[in-house]
Amino acid sequence: MAIWGMSSISPESGDVMDDTNPISCFTLNRTQRLYGFGICFIVGFLISILSTLALATAQLTTFAVFFTLGNIISLFSTSFLIGPGKQIKTMFAPVRMVASIVFIAMIFATLIVAFTVGSAILCLILCIIQFLALFWYSASYIPYGRAAIKKVVGSCIEV
Repeated sequence: MAIWGMSSISPESGDVMDDTNPISCFTLNRTQRLYGFGICFIVGFLISILSTLALATAQLTTFAVFFTLGNIISLFSTSFLIGPGKQIKTMFAPVRMVASIVFIAMIFATLIVAFTVGSAILCLILCIIQFLALFWYSASYIPYGRAAIKKVVGSCIEV
């Protein structure tokens, strides 16, 4: 019995979005999975962007919660393409492990601080670290993406 698409993960699987790797709790075809990905990604992105409206009214805790929620929904969107099991496997591949752990830790830290401590400045700092971790994680999927970022940042820092 396949749980969350785990049985369909195989190293010899060449196509990331092959039809043998759907989310097992749904029976979605390729087009439906693409729609699920697109809708989730856009909704998550919009929630993150709209969360900046809370910044205009100085509600940093509200911003932090909605920014984090948007990131979670956007990250979940790729589960429609490759399945949650394979996504977790790729998130914790050696090249992405540190970025994934920092990103997930910042998600939890942001929500804990927002709901318990209520420190707006700390929430903002955690959101910035969360964004940078997600950016670094995403760059690992682009060939030479991290190297290009290091080069640009390095040239900006040199005096």
